[in-house]
Amino acid sequence: MYLFLAFLMVPIIEIALFIQVGGAIGLWPTLAIVVLTAVIGTWLVKTQGRMAMGQLRSSFQQLNDPAEPLAHGAMILFAGALLLTPGFFTDAFGFALLMPPVRLAVYRYLRARVTVAQFQMGPGSMQGRHYPGTAGRPDDIIDGDYEDVTPGKRPEGPSGWVDGPR
Repeated sequence: MYLFLAFLMVPIIEIALFIQVGGAIGLWPTLAIVVLTAVIGTWLVKTQGRMAMGQLRSSFQQLNDPAEPLAHGAMILFAGALLLTPGFFTDAFGFALLMPPVRLAVYRYLRARVTVAQFQMGPGSMQGRHYPGTAGRPDDIIDGDYEDVTPGKRPEGPSGWVDGPR
């Protein structure tokens, strides 16, 4: 229901703002503002995206939880989509999402409402797992395939991987 309301209300708000701003400053300045916000927004998304990718790489290198850098990257991507959408309302939300304090507040809001059952990564992530019949030690497990290649039991003819001589 909320998504339906968003798809209904956002275009109505954008059209109303276009009419109001266009009536106040004219057609060409209104179009210039829309194009200028798209260009500035693209540049900001590019620079903020590079910073987010650097934070994500650092998180992976230090074996830290990558949830926050991933969330920031997703919000930057969403901000870029909003900024490329013509309109003043979507531009306002897009520019707001490009501000790190706003993204941090949104991340904290979402993190408080999402429950992660388990997250493990790095060298100690295998501790505490139980493997049936091995007393919890995965070192006792050797997984492999074998094929009997005893002479005389070999099938005659091509192996199946090739067509064989013609």
